[in-house]
Amino acid sequence: MRVAVVGATGTIGRPLVQALSAKHDVVGVARKLPATIDDDVEWTAADATDTAAMRRALDGAEVVYHLVHSLGSSDFETLDRVAANAVVAGAEAGGAQQIVYLGGLGEGAADLSPHLRSRAETASILKAGSVPVTTLRAAMIVGAGSAAFETILALVERLPVMICPRWVSVETQPIAVADVLGVLVGVCGNDAAYEQTFDLGGPEVMTYRTMMERVARLRGKRPILIEVPFLTPWLSSLWLHLVTPASVAVARPLVEGLRVPTIAHDDGVWDLVSVRRTRFDEAIRSALDERG
Repeated sequence: MRVAVVGATGTIGRPLVQALSAKHDVVGVARKLPATIDDDVEWTAADATDTAAMRRALDGAEVVYHLVHSLGSSDFETLDRVAANAVVAGAEAGGAQQIVYLGGLGEGAADLSPHLRSRAETASILKAGSVPVTTLRAAMIVGAGSAAFETILALVERLPVMICPRWVSVETQPIAVADVLGVLVGVCGNDAAYEQTFDLGGPEVMTYRTMMERVARLRGKRPILIEVPFLTPWLSSLWLHLVTPASVAVARPLVEGLRVPTIAHDDGVWDLVSVRRTRFDEAIRSALDERG
């Protein structure tokens, strides 16, 4: 099959392109092409918000992956909206049979943050088109380069004592990047996945506090976590900016969404794609090994 990956140079996009290229003719679509280009992948430079560019890039693609998210831009909601419409137009014009979209868990909550609201809106725009959509909603992805994972790791590495906001007691279901990639590959051209929405969570449910404590243990550290009620999402984002590599533009929308539990309620996708889920400690070790 001819498969196009929009957002092909991101944390998920680049390894997905490699995984798909083992069985499919893959087109990697990105605003800026990677420095090293593989012979077995066709690369094209295109801005996801440019409808004409998307029509050219997606022409003839049978499956289209939409992995673009403009988090970090001041107008990320507008950019995500425009990109979703451009991808739909390109997929329809190119004769695609399936769009695969990777969003996030928590998008169905009543009180959505701008980040989660944008993710949910993107899914709605894609589904409004004529091409069948497979929507995957993932919890925090554990892997090198994941903004959320890198932030958690930086906190553990840099702070022996942490004054933590209330969101550290919210439950989540972190998932290994390898498992996410396994699902993304498994639903490609899979008729049973058309027009379906699947939740992607790892095999363990835990709070963000537990997550940080377990990461710390694997790093040989024992930080003291003190939870306080007065750190607002805005203050939390500034706090993260001071002690982690995350910019305020990225940290604030991420933190605002952490007040919403991200628990998978439908595990059916794992039977569909036959992927064995990775336990949290194993996922952390793999991510640390990849970082070097």
